[in-house]
Amino acid sequence: MDLNLTAIIFVAILANNIVLNQFLGICPYLGVSKRIETSLGMGMAVIFVMTMAAIVTWVIYNVFLVPYDLVYLRTIAFILVIASLVQLVETILKKINPTLFRALGIYLPLITTNCAILGVALLNVQAGHNIIQTIVYAIATAIGFTLAMVIMAGIRERLDLADVSSYLRGAAVSLVTAGILSLAFMGFKGIMTL
Repeated sequence: MDLNLTAIIFVAILANNIVLNQFLGICPYLGVSKRIETSLGMGMAVIFVMTMAAIVTWVIYNVFLVPYDLVYLRTIAFILVIASLVQLVETILKKINPTLFRALGIYLPLITTNCAILGVALLNVQAGHNIIQTIVYAIATAIGFTLAMVIMAGIRERLDLADVSSYLRGAAVSLVTAGILSLAFMGFKGIMTL
């Protein structure tokens, strides 16, 4: 594997995690990370949408927007692509796994407004990635998003069984936990300077 692609994978999953270091996609991260099963389901949906959105937006940007000097339309075009893909995932999930569809609830359509997905499309354009780098970055970023959600869900499931002060129960302990987890992931940035 190309060293550049290896670096992209490591940075996207750990050192520059989209949720824990860039703070994008916080709404589904906190909303869906109550159970590991729903976190994994949301993660799979995000992996699909983020990867497909990155590919389609790369093509739209490089084949249509740049050659015709329409770069100023990229945000609108990217949002339309993401919204269409989320509708596709929602329809497929409703047919294939209705239980997961109900468990994800309002958070599934919220993938459309998940700033992490739009952020990845814009970051790929900004970094000038080629199509292979775009795909690798999108998949690795989505895996990092899923990893963060599953870790948080595991911690929250354990906290449900713990004796937590009534002052910290619920959202308070979730936010404190997310902050500590974020600090832990920021430690991976130090490895990149070696």
